[in-house]
Amino acid sequence: MKKLGFDSFTKKIYIKTTLEKLYWCWGTADGIASWFLRNAEYISDSGSVRVPGEFIQEGDSYTWMWHNWDTAEKGKVMAANGKDSIAWSFAGDCKVEVNMYQKGDAVLLELIQSNIPTDDKNKLDIHYGCSNGWTFWLANLKAYLEHGVLLNETEVDLRNEPLAGYEFVNM
Repeated sequence: MKKLGFDSFTKKIYIKTTLEKLYWCWGTADGIASWFLRNAEYISDSGSVRVPGEFIQEGDSYTWMWHNWDTAEKGKVMAANGKDSIAWSFAGDCKVEVNMYQKGDAVLLELIQSNIPTDDKNKLDIHYGCSNGWTFWLANLKAYLEHGVLLNETEVDLRNEPLAGYEFVNM
């Protein structure tokens, strides 16, 4: 059995979709904004902005904007094989990997967030916060792909709720 700790976590979910559709949902600005973000922008190594439907590449930088958050997440694409695996820097020096495995009529999606600092602040903000967040967002992705519905809050502005990120399950 794998040892659990505060420096990483793994989330898994089966989604009834194709590998190609699921990779599009993670690997393009249009795809990731369809279920996860308000806006996503990817910039290639050469400095050109990728068009919204274009697949991301290793070395790209990104800027992500969420619904109900004023801050932007910025980072680098660390890997993108165009088929079933993507990795990027996230939440400072953390790494997020998404691996997809075809299993009959479903795809097993595995998300691993690693390199999490283990001081008390990061245990709360990154391990607890991101682990809870990814649990919701993976369920949101499943609802979107299997049933055509989004569960995240886009109509009520939660930015003035001091603990919204910790208390609302659909941020």
